[in-house]
Amino acid sequence: MTARRRRVAIGAIVLGVATPVLATFAVVFGAADLSFGDVWATIGAHLGIGQPVLTPIEDGIVWQRRVPRVLVAIACGAGLAVCGAVMQSVTRNPLADPYLLGLSSGASLGAVCALLLGIAVPLPIAAFAGAALALAMTVGLATAIGQVTPTRTVLAGLAVSSMLGAVTSLIIFWTVTGDSYREILGWLMGTLAAARWPAVWLTWAGLVVIVVPIVLVARRLDAFAFGDRHAASLGIHPGRTRLLLLGATALLTGILVSVSGSIGFVGLIVPHAVRLLTGPGHRALLPLAALAGGIVLLVADTIARTAFEPRELPVGIVTALVGAPAFALILLRQRRSA
Repeated sequence: MTARRRRVAIGAIVLGVATPVLATFAVVFGAADLSFGDVWATIGAHLGIGQPVLTPIEDGIVWQRRVPRVLVAIACGAGLAVCGAVMQSVTRNPLADPYLLGLSSGASLGAVCALLLGIAVPLPIAAFAGAALALAMTVGLATAIGQVTPTRTVLAGLAVSSMLGAVTSLIIFWTVTGDSYREILGWLMGTLAAARWPAVWLTWAGLVVIVVPIVLVARRLDAFAFGDRHAASLGIHPGRTRLLLLGATALLTGILVSVSGSIGFVGLIVPHAVRLLTGPGHRALLPLAALAGGIVLLVADTIARTAFEPRELPVGIVTALVGAPAFALILLRQRRSA
């Protein structure tokens, strides 16, 4: 076994063990006086194993609020990290993240329309519809320009993002009154406060249906590292493959944003950090990025929820405060090793 494979194996074991341990800490940590045993006994009781040990109120805190929130945080972090790794590969842009194609602006527009314009649509559905609209506009604009290339796709995404962001700002400026600013800003900066069991099923279904097939074709992503001609020489249709991968990641991002709002830096930083361990090969990068992304967002959300109790920060603030200097350190390390 080579040194790199040994590092990858150790990293996978560490991340795999850390995930359930940190998830249990996240459920326990908070104002309610809970223990590890209480949490696992309550989970077991709801799964038909053993008897409840907590009061109905404490049981509701664990099973209806904290467990779904933890599971959604892990799913959203994993999905954002994988989407970031895929987009950085197919666009050959190290600064690409899941929101590159205007998806965040589209989801924000949908959410704002539901919250402020009285559209009778649940917030997640409205946000997802906005993200789908942004994707369709980006792909349509990139196709209208000519052959779909990484540069044209990125430029089209920036144009769509700017336009939809301006429309969102106009709606907020024109209609928002009183304390509704707080709800809007909280969602735009990213929050998992409203995560419940329906969001768990939605996010984890998205991971299984979209991420698993992407991991199975991870070697195709390696072919994009040297350009479209190299990919074509290996029997891969670069334009069609890029469009399918971008569409899949955009769909998953829309699902995640519809639940969590716009959470920055996870999809940008985690793939770069994991590459320091795995190297550029996506067969190891994607699974480890998913594990690391889930842990990063889980820890960030726990900090956002508990650091200033009873006040709760939007988790996007925490990821930005930690992510910006972390990204700078990664760039400095890569420069020294180059």
